[in-house]
Amino acid sequence: DAKHLVPNKMRDFFCTINLDQEEVFRTQVVEKSLSPYFGEEFYFEIPRTFQWLSFYIYDKSVLQKDLRIGKVSIKKEDLCNYTGKENWFMLQPVDSNSEVQGKVHLELKLNELITDNGSVCQQLVVHIKECHGLPLINGQNCDPYATVSLVGPSRNDQKKTKVKKKTSNPQFNETFYFEVTRSSSYTKKSQFQVEEEDIEKLEVRVDLWNNGNLVQDVFLGEIKVPVKVLRNDSFQAWYLLQPRENGNKSSKTDDLGSLRLNICYTEDSVLPSEYYTSLRNLLLKSSDVQPISASAAYILSEVCRDKYDAVLPLVRLLLHHHKLVPFVAAVAELDLKDTQEANTVFRGNSLATRCVDEMMKIVGKHYLKVTLKPVIDEICESPKPCEIDPIKLREGDNVEINMENLRYYVDKVFREIVRSSISCPTLMCDVFYSLRHLAAKRFPNDPHVQYSAVSSFVFLRFFAVAVVSPHTFHLRPHHPDAQTSRTLTLISKAIQTLGSWGSLTKSKLSSFKETFMCEFFKTFQEEKFTESVKKFLDDVSSTESKEPSGLSEPVHLKEGEMYKRAQGRTRIGKKNFKKRWFCLTTREFTYHKQQDKEPIFTIPIKNILAVEKLDESSFNKKNMFQVLHGEKPLYIQANNCVEASEWIEALCRVTRCNQKRLSFYHPSAFLNGNWLCCKATIENTVGCARCTADVPADTQIEIDGDRETERIYSLFTINMSKLQKLEEACGSIAVYQGPRKEPDDYSNFTIEDSVATFHTLKQIIDIVEKLNESHEKYRKKRSSSAKYGSE
Repeated sequence: DAKHLVPNKMRDFFCTINLDQEEVFRTQVVEKSLSPYFGEEFYFEIPRTFQWLSFYIYDKSVLQKDLRIGKVSIKKEDLCNYTGKENWFMLQPVDSNSEVQGKVHLELKLNELITDNGSVCQQLVVHIKECHGLPLINGQNCDPYATVSLVGPSRNDQKKTKVKKKTSNPQFNETFYFEVTRSSSYTKKSQFQVEEEDIEKLEVRVDLWNNGNLVQDVFLGEIKVPVKVLRNDSFQAWYLLQPRENGNKSSKTDDLGSLRLNICYTEDSVLPSEYYTSLRNLLLKSSDVQPISASAAYILSEVCRDKYDAVLPLVRLLLHHHKLVPFVAAVAELDLKDTQEANTVFRGNSLATRCVDEMMKIVGKHYLKVTLKPVIDEICESPKPCEIDPIKLREGDNVEINMENLRYYVDKVFREIVRSSISCPTLMCDVFYSLRHLAAKRFPNDPHVQYSAVSSFVFLRFFAVAVVSPHTFHLRPHHPDAQTSRTLTLISKAIQTLGSWGSLTKSKLSSFKETFMCEFFKTFQEEKFTESVKKFLDDVSSTESKEPSGLSEPVHLKEGEMYKRAQGRTRIGKKNFKKRWFCLTTREFTYHKQQDKEPIFTIPIKNILAVEKLDESSFNKKNMFQVLHGEKPLYIQANNCVEASEWIEALCRVTRCNQKRLSFYHPSAFLNGNWLCCKATIENTVGCARCTADVPADTQIEIDGDRETERIYSLFTINMSKLQKLEEACGSIAVYQGPRKEPDDYSNFTIEDSVATFHTLKQIIDIVEKLNESHEKYRKKRSSSAKYGSE
């Protein structure tokens, strides 16, 4: 959220997330506020190098360009200082001199020249080779050029490259020569006279500019290198472009307002798979350890400050190796031991509940889509007024009609859910089956607990959450407006209540927080709701196999708006780019003029031969990729680098088993009679570059086991002091059975069996120390190969 935003009038605000200057996400618009609450969460892989993670607050304008109010920019190296905790950041002014991204490749050399009279002078050689990753200007590739200067106390010699048109990766390959010192015998009058010792004060400055033609040139970044570092060597390296020193200066920055962020940033170096064998095996056998609190997976959740940090990689790893169900059953049983009342079963934020939450998010995506998407689309596209809170009613609203509308939507959503058991993934059913039987065993005298154990997940933590935030679960491409969001909130409240199947009795109605919801639910006093919920919960917590008809339906994997290049076969007419709605299922890849329209073009998945990035030079456009199939390649431009990476990954994964996959492809397009990459003139000639390596095998669950194990290793490393304290605590308990001394060191940890826990801890610490050595070798090797000025 944000507060005290300028201008001091009620405005419509939204916030964007940017990698350098590239926008990758934006929040919904919060209307009429000076302190907007966004409350949104974005999780994404970063597919390229970057310098700054930035957040911009915009004032939404209907007729004009949206106005940038201010920004928060955090340098990549500083992200670790803020990770995992909430921070308020003061908004900084947006200054064009500070908006930079990209890097420049330079070769710098200091030569000694002998003049005609035998004296020695020095010459600086600057070879500017190329730039990479310059920003888009007004959504288009820039027209960059560079100025190269030799700057000192009494001189400023400047030279300039040619302008390169429409590219953010310009190839300059120009060399400039500067005289640095002249011999004392040099008599010709000159505007500068540099003595040998003045080299200490000289520097090379390279500035990148966008050629504005008729308007002012735009600054793109600069780098400075002191000449003195070149005394004994020549340097060839990539330099990251930096903001201008006077950039971001402002008389007042505290009056723009502030933004509250919670950032979790991780960066891992994943080693080859064999390095992780010991740690992986130790984690995978966690469900067999007695008691479960002595297992490596459980210990991981105990030592992490935030359980969620541990849950995400743990669930994905166990899921990948088919070990999740027994582990969830074991931690759920431990959870139930501490539960005293049947009506509070699985209501807390324990390891068990978080594991099930994460599992449902990963494996239940398609299930949510086939169950809720049609009805959510109807609510968002033709909304009816549903407000029933007397305080929030507007003038002219009819509460009886609104109640009827809400009842219609709730009935429809409820009906879709209770009919959906056939689509529920088998893994979810297996977990629900375990939870149900464990709860019934813990509370044998409560006939309802076996149902509430399942409904607390499938209704409260799955369907109700997806209804209230469809954008988060990819049920809608855009955020609903404020009125529709309110309708979805009311429907979600109703679904939660209906899902708690035993609670719809007259005595329970008084427990509603809001009187208006209590009145609304008086119309639901029907046994059929209770029976429907009970039958649904029976079905989704059954381990009987589902009918095969449910599996024959294509699984919806990804959809969204992108640009595709016209595939016209004729020589006449411009082959332009058009905005289209793309949809990927396990059966076909299609594009449509608009969402929910019939497809214009369909490629069966079995016909896709390769999916690869496309060089920017082909059409002078960023974030492009190509889908190679039986006909001409389909060239597509995504909106940003994150989106492009996600589409390529999804398409690669679903086509990896295709028998006719290509081994070679052309990284550039076929234009004007030849391939731009290899200059071959035959259009159907074999590609000149090898296709990218195979991707992980599972089409529906996108998991890299080594990466998740590396993440877990990193968490153990960060929390090594806690592991050692826990090890000491186990040792003291095992040796000394009397009253515990200094309980604060380990009183927060669960130690059921000190000997078994000590044994596991020793294994973890040994494995982590060995992996530390491997990482240290990797770091030394990497740092020894890095050059001055490189990334």
